[in-house]
Amino acid sequence: MEKGLSILVIFILLISCNNDHYEPAAIDNPQISLTIPSGFPELNKSVNSNRPTKYGVELGERLFNDKRLSADNTVSCSSCHIQEKAFADNNTQAMGIQNRVGLRNVPAVQNMMFMKFYNWDGNILQLESQPMIPIITHEEMGSSILEVIGKIKDDLMYKDLFRKTFGDETITPERIYRSIVQYEYTLVSANSKYDKVKRNEGVIFTENEARGYQTFQQKCAGCHSTELFTDQSFRNIGFPVNSNTNEAGRGRVTGLPEDYMSFRVPSLRNVEYTAPYGSFGQFPSLRAVLDYFDKGVLDADNLDPVLKNNGNRIPLTEQEKINLILFMKTLSDRDFVKK
Repeated sequence: MEKGLSILVIFILLISCNNDHYEPAAIDNPQISLTIPSGFPELNKSVNSNRPTKYGVELGERLFNDKRLSADNTVSCSSCHIQEKAFADNNTQAMGIQNRVGLRNVPAVQNMMFMKFYNWDGNILQLESQPMIPIITHEEMGSSILEVIGKIKDDLMYKDLFRKTFGDETITPERIYRSIVQYEYTLVSANSKYDKVKRNEGVIFTENEARGYQTFQQKCAGCHSTELFTDQSFRNIGFPVNSNTNEAGRGRVTGLPEDYMSFRVPSLRNVEYTAPYGSFGQFPSLRAVLDYFDKGVLDADNLDPVLKNNGNRIPLTEQEKINLILFMKTLSDRDFVKK
């Protein structure tokens, strides 16, 4: 297992190095204008060398929904990243081909071009390095990029889209990854009730939502900050620990004891749709998460100071929990999830 992980890391590094190579789009393939919502963080630097284009996005969306990317043609990216669930799913852990169970809960795919790290442990810095991972991972698609190319190389629709996107019909691993990511870059969620209130569009919080927002600012915004509702840090917050011996959180990437079981703070946008919660779906509901914080979390040497300095808990009254959940639901973007 350790040998396999080492090989995977080498693959990721090689792809990351290659991402500096700029491949121009076809002449009649205009870039799509990127709308940056007010207050959002700066773009990940890799976006500048892989700007979404008209046909690149169309090609990427088709690949994202193509089950031929998996070994037995049963699983696509969209099988786990379901739009109605904010491009996550409702399984505790990822489910791949032949009902194989992955290590972690499926993260939502939204506002990706503003992220500094990807995955629960932040092992990916450039999104273009990500699409290969589920394709070759045994518990997910269990295939190889060469096998995928072999399946789609004679598909007339793909030939046409690769030509329109890149200027010729050649299908390469890099072109596949870049196209999928161009599509993912367009998945921007910034039209929730919260956003409309902030933009003064004639929408206001209810009394309980407003109180929930106040509690959120006092007790949650230290981690779930910025307009992404995450500070993109890695923290051990004392959640129940995955018993899988392959799990070490951020420590799996850095090898540092102080990063053991620390995970990237998830965005709370569209959190209403992405249950269960936690790195391996430890909590079935938002209420379960808040109850756990209130009662007290697991202690650890590297437990986040926010908890360590407060008796390992975030005390919440019954009404505060109700109001917090009502506020978090104002982060739901129904246009984004097509509801």
